[in-house]
Amino acid sequence: MTIESIVFLVIFLSANAYAAYKFSTLFKLATAATGTVWNGSRTDRLPERIATVLKNVLGQAQVLRNRFAGIAHTMIFWGFIIITFGTIELFVREVVPTASFEFIGTIPYGVLVGLQDFFSAFVLLGVLMMFYRRLVLRPPGIGQSAEAYFILVLTASLMISLMGMNAFRLIGAPQWHDAWMPVSRVLAYSIEGLALPPETAATISFVFKWAHLILVLGFLCYIPNSKHLHILASGPNTFHRTLDTARGMQTINLEAENATSFGATKVSDLSWKDTLDGYACTECGRCQDVCPAWNTQKPLSPKKLVLDLKHQLYDNKDALLARKFDDVKPIIGAAITEDIIWACTSCRACEEACPVFIEHTNKIYEVRRSLVLMESKFPPELQTVFKNMESNFSPWAMSPDERSNWAADSSVKKMADVAGEPLDYLFWVGCAGSFDDRNKKVSRALVNLMNKAGVKFAILGNEEKCTGDPARRMGNEYLAQMLIKENVATLNRYGVKKVVTACPHCFNAIKNEWKDFGGNYEVIHHTQLLAELIAKGALRPQKGFTESVTYHDSCYMGRWNGEYSAPRKLMESIPGVKITEMAKSANKSMCCGAGGGRMWMEEHIGARVNVTRTEQALETGAKIIAANCPFCMTMMTDGVKAKDVGDKVVVKDVAELLEQSLG
Repeated sequence: MTIESIVFLVIFLSANAYAAYKFSTLFKLATAATGTVWNGSRTDRLPERIATVLKNVLGQAQVLRNRFAGIAHTMIFWGFIIITFGTIELFVREVVPTASFEFIGTIPYGVLVGLQDFFSAFVLLGVLMMFYRRLVLRPPGIGQSAEAYFILVLTASLMISLMGMNAFRLIGAPQWHDAWMPVSRVLAYSIEGLALPPETAATISFVFKWAHLILVLGFLCYIPNSKHLHILASGPNTFHRTLDTARGMQTINLEAENATSFGATKVSDLSWKDTLDGYACTECGRCQDVCPAWNTQKPLSPKKLVLDLKHQLYDNKDALLARKFDDVKPIIGAAITEDIIWACTSCRACEEACPVFIEHTNKIYEVRRSLVLMESKFPPELQTVFKNMESNFSPWAMSPDERSNWAADSSVKKMADVAGEPLDYLFWVGCAGSFDDRNKKVSRALVNLMNKAGVKFAILGNEEKCTGDPARRMGNEYLAQMLIKENVATLNRYGVKKVVTACPHCFNAIKNEWKDFGGNYEVIHHTQLLAELIAKGALRPQKGFTESVTYHDSCYMGRWNGEYSAPRKLMESIPGVKITEMAKSANKSMCCGAGGGRMWMEEHIGARVNVTRTEQALETGAKIIAANCPFCMTMMTDGVKAKDVGDKVVVKDVAELLEQSLG
């Protein structure tokens, strides 16, 4: 074995030993957490998980949603995969000089060499595109990071050293894969004018080779200490993602014998998946770019929150590895404040935009649970809301005896009066549809439409209580579970199988969260039901509209449950209706600002989310803003008033538009 081989082996083994130590420490940190934020399986449905990895890791589908950055990233990503084969061959040759992949065949090996040659140029081009994006385009969410520039320079240096090694090697030995390396051949031609002796060219190639070897091994040591950790963590994070769009909050066992705390007070209370999220973060800023809180000058940046949690993990490394969880510092502190946690509208725009499937919302929910259940810290206005839900079973200060007053002048039947009769649906009215004057009109419109279509339904009337959705998202899990259990007992007593509701928040809670408490029902949103009735011919829109319409997608039907088409199909069936989409619509829709319990919280910082969203609707020039959610109705109506255009623009639920079309 030569001196060169021995030196290489020492450096190679040292670098790998260091990297192994760092990676093992990161693994121990991830598994040191005690939290049970997610107790479901993340290794089930293997074919789907493998497919999502193939599509989004190898295929870079999620990354390519941002076209310019996605193309650059894909060039770099695939470049490194292809070039790695050459790097492995180069490493082995340092110990076994005759080693080569040529055993795969002359032509296949030549193709592999050619691909490596081309992709070294593609990677360099991708790096230049990334520099252009950071220095010229400067998207707000990406920020300015010295580490990012260092990584780009390091990546470029890797490619330059590789291309330099190949080019000077071609000058020193022209027969060496000349035909298979057109990029390096062009580079060699450009420097052949120096008339270097073959020995000198070989020496320069040797220097470039060792520069490349050192850079590769240095990069290996740098990865576990840097933001580039995502190149190893994003694959596993994608594999372990929550597969279903439709989802509810994670249920916690409030009666567990060994439970001493609830929610996440410290990073040690979070799960291994939350830690993996932090490792996988690319710091691309896409989540921040779409966050309604950040875009209205609130202190919440989803990107910074995830990174701050990761930094807390590192800062508490010694305590976590020693499992001295009492020594771990609280999450709430200088970097992560209560204002940050309460600013979230739970719209999940951040998760929709994330290229590596980070789940931001669960982390915020868990910290809220800790603040409310363990420390009794929450915005002061929520004290009244919690009290109302405890005594009136509604966020509003309305007597539960008045819940069915909206239907006093109609023929709406109550479940208590139709026991045993065959019904198509239980109509879950919801608190807004029962108590809010504006949304009572939506309830009546839906009743009229179901009656016209011959749908048999009944309501619970005064037996209905809040679904627990607001309490849950405000962190009061105890109150939420109390309401859920009481509602489930009522529905099961009546043998309810199918539920229709005009509230996406009720829809999401009953469909995705009540099943943890024995409430298994087929739940349909009123836009889905009405679209079905129109398709079957049970409802026939006739009267057209001359006013232009723009449609606001609610977060809890859209990003939370993947329903974008039913409301549009419904409106498109109305003669003359032409929907003018907002710039931010469908899965890119901006939240109205009411989700996550924000409906009952004041906005003390920055611009109002609902006014910002209303401005986006007004930019379309539409005279009707259509909605499918009582919260959105309220927020958009208030936004129209704030912009002083109430005499020109009206906010209506899609059910009201359909009822108007029927005459």
